[in-house]
Amino acid sequence: MTGQVNDQVVEIYTDGACSGNPGPGGWGALLRYGERSREICGGEAGGTTNNRMELLAAIRALETLKRPATVRLHTDSVYLRNGIMNWLPNWKRNGWRTADKKPVKNAELWQRLEAAASKHRVQWLWVKGHAGDPGNERADALANEGMREAVASARATPASAR
Repeated sequence: MTGQVNDQVVEIYTDGACSGNPGPGGWGALLRYGERSREICGGEAGGTTNNRMELLAAIRALETLKRPATVRLHTDSVYLRNGIMNWLPNWKRNGWRTADKKPVKNAELWQRLEAAASKHRVQWLWVKGHAGDPGNERADALANEGMREAVASARATPASAR
């Protein structure tokens, strides 16, 4: 973490969605800072995975912050939370290979997430998905919106332009 960190906490809720796995996918994040909030979302119309969308949600949320902050990042993805908190140091030490010597999936996203998180003091919190948590429910809706927009945009673009 670099720079001075603000005392006030940024609450971030992230989620990813995929229609099929792989399939079209979307990511969404709700950021709250004091009385202010911001919603962001996006997606990919092609064959992506839910795990990639979960990672992108956290990456894009952290990259949105303009200065170092104390962050409480809420995710319903065990993959995201375990990866950043437990597996990442070993992957790096093993040259981005898993314990069974296979290449780490989504290595470029994990590297981007680590870089984005390094600018902040991040607490990674797991929340049960689809269990009524308002922040998680909103992030889920944003992820689905991002997926719908990506699919609609791809349909509107002529195949020759893709």
